[in-house]
Amino acid sequence: MPGMAAGVSIFEYIKLPKNTFECYYLQWKTPQKGIGLAAYAKEMCKEIIHDNPVLVGVSFGGLLVQEMAKHIAVRKVIIISSIKKASELPKKMLFARYTKVHKLLPTGLINNVELLAKYAFGETVTKRLALYEKYLDIRDKHYIDWCIDQMVNWKQKECAENVIHIQGEKDTVFPLENIKDCTIVKNGTHTMIIHRAKWFNEHLPTIILE
Repeated sequence: MPGMAAGVSIFEYIKLPKNTFECYYLQWKTPQKGIGLAAYAKEMCKEIIHDNPVLVGVSFGGLLVQEMAKHIAVRKVIIISSIKKASELPKKMLFARYTKVHKLLPTGLINNVELLAKYAFGETVTKRLALYEKYLDIRDKHYIDWCIDQMVNWKQKECAENVIHIQGEKDTVFPLENIKDCTIVKNGTHTMIIHRAKWFNEHLPTIILE
């Protein structure tokens, strides 16, 4: 499951051995008005066609797959560049929860790829706009508003035992200082699923199978 506003193209460099793994890609759908993350996750579970799968989610997609795992049996959940409980949210997001300041964000300007990349990846990408325009293919204001609101208001206190957390050392969206019990990718940023694909190709098979 890709992160907020991202399509499945963010996984284009992830190549797992085909004789061992079958990979299926989930895509974001426009949420119904008033639906919460838990109900959205239950709907997304209808896309799962295998028993006891391993769910992999990036960033906000990491929150979603954890919620999905509350409705179906899964072998394990792997979250990347994400959080596994509300206490790992950065202070600015906790501040937004109580002040509702996130509702003032200019999300109506999401066709500005640079601004969208700032929301989704936490990076200023003036030198790589064409690259990020390729990965960030969801430009719906209602969807972006919904994602941000669900993220800052996520209330999970404890994560399941089968959750494996992989976090970049230099992630600026979900800083490592707020996160415990994770596998750290040296020099990894919030976009490491793209830029550090070699690390994932080397380590994911073992992480999935162990």
